[in-house]
Amino acid sequence: MRGFFYIVFIFVILQRLAEMIYAKSNEKQMKKEGAIESGAAHYKWIVLLHLFFFIALLTEVLYFDLLDNRFWWVFLIVFVVAQILRVWALASLGRFWNTKILVLPGAEKVKKGPYRWLPHPNYIVVALEIASLPMIFGAWRTALVFSAANALLLLLVRIPAEEKALREMEG
Repeated sequence: MRGFFYIVFIFVILQRLAEMIYAKSNEKQMKKEGAIESGAAHYKWIVLLHLFFFIALLTEVLYFDLLDNRFWWVFLIVFVVAQILRVWALASLGRFWNTKILVLPGAEKVKKGPYRWLPHPNYIVVALEIASLPMIFGAWRTALVFSAANALLLLLVRIPAEEKALREMEG
């Protein structure tokens, strides 16, 4: 199971790095077209939350030598479903997908893919990942602490900032 942990951990880290590169490319293009960034003050907290999440996951799994959760496959299914939703959300937003809040004046709000039914599907993905990834390996402390921290950051800061930016774009 230790080998499986390393494979999954490295996969997710590489996935995040690829997403950061994609986001930076989208950001540059959108800013050339006149996009306006909102919520820059809280962005560092999102980055730190994710950085410390991966450090905590690695530390908890290796320090407590966990890797033994008989229901690991349930959490793996949740994680895989989250990955499918992630790709769907990312593909639906296309060039508008970003880790920052960027609004392009005059652009239509995306209402395809999962955005037809859910206002913030990518945040649901993140919540599912933060809860399920640690639980695959029995790291319940990481799942609990970072699920709570993520929920607070999203519900109290990030989603209100994004909604405000979208309202200003439409108004």
